[in-house]
Amino acid sequence: MLKQIIDLMHVTILTPETQLFEGEARAIVMPGLDGKFEVLDRHAPLISALTKGKIVLTDLKGEKHQFAIQNGFAEILKNEASILVRV
Repeated sequence: MLKQIIDLMHVTILTPETQLFEGEARAIVMPGLDGKFEVLDRHAPLISALTKGKIVLTDLKGEKHQFAIQNGFAEILKNEASILVRV
């Protein structure tokens, strides 16, 4: 029921070794090759290469989580974000 009140998307952030995050998020800011970009709930389908920088994820409570990455890829599809990175 909460998901209907607050717009959320399911996010998974993986490295080759471990899972950094899995859960619901309000927003994700990622370091794309041409600069930072933000993904919100119901974003259009997208595949993007990521470069060195920080992923900043805003969770359900509005708290921000930061993940430093070297590079990776992000896929946004059907309100789910799958992010594969090297740290």
